[in-house]
Formats: sequence, structure tokens, C-alpha cells
Amino acid sequence: MSEAKRIVTATRQATDAPEEANALRPTTLDAYVGQANLCQRLQIALDASRQREDPMEHLLLHGPPGLGKTTLAHIVAGEMGTRAWVTSGPALSKGSDLVGTLTRMQHGDVLFIDEIHRLPAAVEEYIYPAMEDFKIDFTLDGGMHARVVTYRLKPFTLIGATTRAGLLTAALRSRFGITHRLDFYPPDELVTLLERATTRLQIDTPDPQALSLLAARSRGTPRICLRLLRRARDYATVKHGGHLDRSVVEAALDLEGIDEAGLDALDRAYLTTLGGTYEGGPVGVEALGATMGEDPTTLEDVVEPFLLQAGLLARTRQGRQLTPAGRAMLAP
Repeated sequence: MSEAKRIVTATRQATDAPEEANALRPTTLDAYVGQANLCQRLQIALDASRQREDPMEHLLLHGPPGLGKTTLAHIVAGEMGTRAWVTSGPALSKGSDLVGTLTRMQHGDVLFIDEIHRLPAAVEEYIYPAMEDFKIDFTLDGGMHARVVTYRLKPFTLIGATTRAGLLTAALRSRFGITHRLDFYPPDELVTLLERATTRLQIDTPDPQALSLLAARSRGTPRICLRLLRRARDYATVKHGGHLDRSVVEAALDLEGIDEAGLDALDRAYLTTLGGTYEGGPVGVEALGATMGEDPTTLEDVVEPFLLQAGLLARTRQGRQLTPAGRAMLAP
């Protein structure tokens, strides 16, 4: 099973309605659910920046996908009354791609770079002077006729997001004034998020137990939580006249292959392969990927984070290994 087919993957999919996703996205810091410590830090930084009439400090957000990094970038721009320019590391293949965006930005604008750890080295060199001195230097012509031209930029805020902070160079990481890791959400915060989403999606007031069930099976990730809510809503609309209660949610999640622990078919295949073929480990992720027919990077970035957080898997020097809880889950 590929990542794109996973109902619980935090990666955006074509089945997500963009207008609906934007309707559910909070636009102010007060409306943002969760990450209380980060919100407090951002509120102080935003208030100080507004008082000084300066752009906010550059911000680096890292953590698993689907926890709200893009949403926070738009919130920062909205709180500052400026525009958010959105791009990604792989999209900036050469220096001119970045220069074109930077030169169009106005004072205080936000440049959001998703997956910033995938920036090419040549592009990263342009970012250093832009972040520190709000200028870019580029070379015209070549050889003995080469000359360096300096272009002054309007002060801006760079917000970088990454799922793999360890791949960032030290030089780039040190230039961010605020760095924060986003954590998985506890169920009570996901229930709050679902309550707001049901209002915006005009879903009849559902059974509170139904929302608690959705939150418990959402792997602590808001993006997954909202996706499961849409699937449960669709199931309720077709099968039960739009009524959303616990039994309807259970039936919808069973149809999607999501069990009581929030695991889907790929998660269970991972645990079964590790517990059966390799007798619980330890084993390397490359061997697991080869046995399952999956890309090891997909297993590392998509499957393992939640299994580690749930205490079902351990990473050791020798490789991946089932914990006692993981072995108990596989027990007949």
C-alpha cells in the first residue's frame, strides 16, 4: 500500500477539498487549538514586533506532518497584517527562484518555506544574507567581466517548516530567532478542534462520544482528525441520513480499516512483519522496507513516528524492535 492511499496519512491528498480545508483553518492565534507554549511565545513576539513596527523574528517549526505548521505561518502573516508567500524547498531549484520571490515581497511580509531541509545548497547561500541583512548578492557576467550586484530587500519574516530538523545545516538553523518543535495533540484538544469543525461544516450536533472516538483514533494529528471527520460525515450522509453518532463513526472507521489504536493496514503490516518475519527485531528499516515492498523513507517518516510515540516500537543501535506493548498487540 502506498502512502497516497492511506486514510490516516498526514500528507495532503487530492481528495482533500481545498476550499473546505481553508474554511477549517484558523486565522488568528486565539482561534488556534493546541501548542500552548508555542502560541504564548508567538504572541509575545508578535506584540513586540507590532510595538516596534518591525517584522517578527525568523521562525523555524519542526515536527511530524499535519500538526499545523502551515496554518501558523498564515496566522503570523494575518496577525501582522501582511501577506504570506508560500513555497517549498524542492520548488526552489535555483537561486533565481528565491530571488524572484524575495524582490516582490513588501515590508513585513512572511515567506513560508515548507520542507526547508530540502533546499539546494546553492539556494541556501542566498538565504543567509537575506535573513541577516535583508539583502541578496548575485553575480552578473563571468570571468574577468564578472561583477557582484547587491539588491536591498524590504524587511521580512522567514518561516521554515520541516519534518526532519536534523537535516538542516547548522548555519541555516542558527539564523532563526525562534525555533520550536510541534508535538502530537492530546485527545481533549482534538475534541475541541472537532467541535469547531462540526460547526463550520454545518454538521448536526453530534454525539460527544463520537467526537471522542474520532480524536482517539487520529494519531494525535489535526489533519488526520479532520480527514476522518469528513469520511465519517460522508458515511453518515449516505448510510444514516446525516446522523453522526458513535455507532456510525465506528462503522465508518471500520470501513476505512482503522482500529481502536488508530492504526491502519500499513501500520499493522509493519508490526506484523517486525513481529513475525523478524521475531520482534532488532532489524534495520531497509530490511523491513524490502520485505514489505515499501520505501524505507516512507516507513521512517509516515509509519514510525506514531508507533514510537504510542510505545509500540523502539529504535535501538541494532535496529527497530518491538516493545512489550507492541508484542502484546500482536498476541492472539
